[in-house]
Amino acid sequence: MLTGKLTCTAVAVFGLVLAFFIAPMTAHASDQTALLGDATQTMHHMRHDKTFGPSRDLLRDARAILIVPALVKGGFIFGGEGGDGVLLARHGRSWSQPAFYSLASASFGLQIGLEKSELVMFVMSDRALRAVERSKFKFGAGAGLTVVTLGAAAEGATSGNLSGDIIVWASSVGAYGGLTLNGSVLAPKNDWNDDFYGRSVSVPDILSDKVTKPQTRELRNAIASVF
Repeated sequence: MLTGKLTCTAVAVFGLVLAFFIAPMTAHASDQTALLGDATQTMHHMRHDKTFGPSRDLLRDARAILIVPALVKGGFIFGGEGGDGVLLARHGRSWSQPAFYSLASASFGLQIGLEKSELVMFVMSDRALRAVERSKFKFGAGAGLTVVTLGAAAEGATSGNLSGDIIVWASSVGAYGGLTLNGSVLAPKNDWNDDFYGRSVSVPDILSDKVTKPQTRELRNAIASVF
């Protein structure tokens, strides 16, 4: 009985800590314009931070890029991670309008820690872009795509020794040693997209610039300036 009470108390305490940690991000990300600003800052980090590795070459070859400025992962018995991001397709040296996405997963295990990651996902193939454009995309062996995750070792990587349908760069701080996307689900935030562009719009329509918004110019220019 005592053990059960202690477990419930520990979970409750962790819940309060996690809520405190995530609350600023949740309130901030509820505004699409604020998320675009955070994504722009991530691209500035990419331009000046050597740990982003061969980002210029990856961007030059990528079909699309997904930017998640704040992916939060926490765990105490139960673990999970999530964050909001934007997906843009490359058109030569310019970039499409952004489509809003969410990235989330849940896990169960003896996990203790709290981590926050800045994540950039390079979509390197047409089949990967088609998969991401669907209503939901789940990372894992069943997806039929090769996913390469980079971390602190990205500085030593080159485009020549990197291959995959999706290449993920993540800068993490906290108790977790790395980022695992296996089992994570990436899905478009259709309500955010409809609200931002003022009408019902699909992700392919957004990525082909069938809708436009002046507020996206700063982010698109920031991505273009990286290479």
